[in-house]
Formats: sequence, structure tokens, C-alpha cells
Amino acid sequence: MSDVIIIQGIQVPAALGVTAGERRMRRPVLLDIEVARDLRTAGRTDSIRQTVNYKRIFEIAEDVAGNHEHRLVESLSDEIARAVLVKFDVDAVTVTARKPTPIAGVLRYAGVRITRTRQDLEGA
Repeated sequence: MSDVIIIQGIQVPAALGVTAGERRMRRPVLLDIEVARDLRTAGRTDSIRQTVNYKRIFEIAEDVAGNHEHRLVESLSDEIARAVLVKFDVDAVTVTARKPTPIAGVLRYAGVRITRTRQDLEGA
């Protein structure tokens, strides 16, 4: 059984885009992150040491999006998920990444939702 920590509505500037010009613009990307982990002990003890600190997950997303260049939202999402798996004792991570208005006037969002598990790290 896994419980899920949900962090929705993260908005951070990202060096994201197929062209170098897009990446230099550092436009915002919208992220939702779900982290699967057994939270029963945290629920019983009311101790932050028994869970994953939301702020630290946010800081990982902010660092990866802002300090690493990506051409694709798929690559950005994969790097965030792997970084969370490396830093924390969690079972799986799902990252939803959306680029607002990637095509002006035509499209509200474009994005991906990926899930990575601890087994994905072992195979890398």
C-alpha cells in the first residue's frame, strides 16, 4: 500500500524549449508532483521526520527547471522525478508538467505526465 503526497500548482521559470531562444526566455512551467510513500507512521506520530518535506520537493523542482536546460517537457519531468527518487525514500514519483500557451492563441497548455519508480533508477 502506498499513500500519496500531492504538491500541485508549482510555477517556476524554466530553461525549456526546442530552440536556444526559447530556453533563454525562461518562461514559467506548471508542475504537479505526486510522491508515493507509506505515510502511516507520519500520521500516527505527527512528526515531519516520518514524511517528505514538501518544501524540499519544491526546491528540487525549482532547481531542475531553473538551472538545467531541457528541450522537452518529457526530459524536464524525467529529471525531476529521478532527482526526487534519489533524494528521498519514496516508492514512486509522478510529475505532470505543462507549458502555458506553447502556441500563442491556439492552445492553453501542452504537457506530459510521467511516473518513475525506484526500479527505474536501478535500470538507469
